[in-house]
Amino acid sequence: MRRSRLLLPALGLALLTACQDRSPEPGTEPATGDAPAAKAADGSLRWSESVVWDGDLNACRQGENSATRACLAETMKSAGASADAVAAAEQLSTGGELAYVTAWHEHDGLGVATVEYPFRANTNEGTRLVDAAGKRIDVDAVQLDDTLRADPGVQGVLAAHPQATPFAPAQAAGTAPLDGGGIRLLYRTPLRDCHACPDVGQLQIGYDFDGKRNFIGQQVVPAAP
Repeated sequence: MRRSRLLLPALGLALLTACQDRSPEPGTEPATGDAPAAKAADGSLRWSESVVWDGDLNACRQGENSATRACLAETMKSAGASADAVAAAEQLSTGGELAYVTAWHEHDGLGVATVEYPFRANTNEGTRLVDAAGKRIDVDAVQLDDTLRADPGVQGVLAAHPQATPFAPAQAAGTAPLDGGGIRLLYRTPLRDCHACPDVGQLQIGYDFDGKRNFIGQQVVPAAP
C-alpha cells in the first residue's frame, strides 16, 4: 500500500518520496498508524506535541536498573508514552543523563519544548526551541566562550566577579521583530560565582529566526535597565 509522506517545512519545501522504506534509528520505534513520524532536516525525529510525556519515574529510582536509559524507555512505554515521546527521550538522554519532554507549545511559528532532567541534583528543567526545519536549540547550553567574553556588558560583570558563570535555567524575556518578518526570542541566564551565590549579573541572549522560522543565529542582547 502506497502512503504519502508528510511535507517537511524546511528552506526548500519538498515532498518526500512515497513508499521509501526506513529502518528505525537505534533507540527509537517506528511510528504507528498510517502516517510516519515527521523528520527534521537532519533526518532525526521532528519534535511536536507528540513527544510530550509527563509520568511517574519512581520505578527508575531504585534497584540495579535504576536511572538507566533502558529503565526510562520501558517505564515510558508501560505508562502509555507514544513512540515519538520515547524516541525524543532517547535523543535527550546522553552522557549518562536522563531527560524527556514534559510540555510543548507553539510560539509564533516556533516550537518550545520543556525538558525534564529527573535525576539532577539541581536545575531539573530546561528549554529547547524548535525551528521550522526541526532544528533544536538548547537555551540552557550557554557557555562563556571568547565571543561572549568580548561583549562589553559581560566584561563589566567579569571585571568585578571574575569567577562568574551562567547558571541555568534560562528564563524567557520577551520577543522582538526582525527585518523580513523574522523574530528574536530573548532568554536570560543569571551569572553567579557559585550555585548558591546571589546573582551578580544577567546574560541575555537573542535567538534569531528568519521569516520562515529557520534559526539564523544568536547573540548577546543588552538587557533593558
